[in-house]
Amino acid sequence: MANEKNQQTLSSLQSSLTDIETFYVVDYQGLTAGQLSKLRKDIREKGGQLIVAKNTLINRALQAGGRDFTDALKGPSALVLAQDDPAGVAKALSEAAKGNDKGIPTIKGGFVEGNKVDVKVVERLASLGSKQQLQAELVGVLSAHLSSFVGILEAYKTKLEEQQGA
Repeated sequence: MANEKNQQTLSSLQSSLTDIETFYVVDYQGLTAGQLSKLRKDIREKGGQLIVAKNTLINRALQAGGRDFTDALKGPSALVLAQDDPAGVAKALSEAAKGNDKGIPTIKGGFVEGNKVDVKVVERLASLGSKQQLQAELVGVLSAHLSSFVGILEAYKTKLEEQQGA
């Protein structure tokens, strides 16, 4: 790998992977230039990044971080990094695949919050809402329960006051 361009690409890949806890390995072959451009844009909007490089360079960059994806790096591959919203980026990939008759990009594997996962986990992740949507749902559920609890306390307080007044 004495090629200067390969060394620069490897260095760039390694720096891109710094502090990344979630990424997906995908097969993008068969997408037109326009579809690939739209996919990049959709992923960027979700806080991610699509990187196309040679499998050997992707593999070396991943192995430098202690992650082995040799099994997934067969055929044309791209790396999709997810900085903030792993579910949102997975959803963008899933929607792009549904948007064409070939089902491309195809997810080959993933690494979610520090753990290597298979395709089924990534697909399930894509079916979830975004991180913000899930947080909003949690806040809604918690506030509904707190509201009910406050109502119960108010009723109990009223009952105690009536008993003391009688």
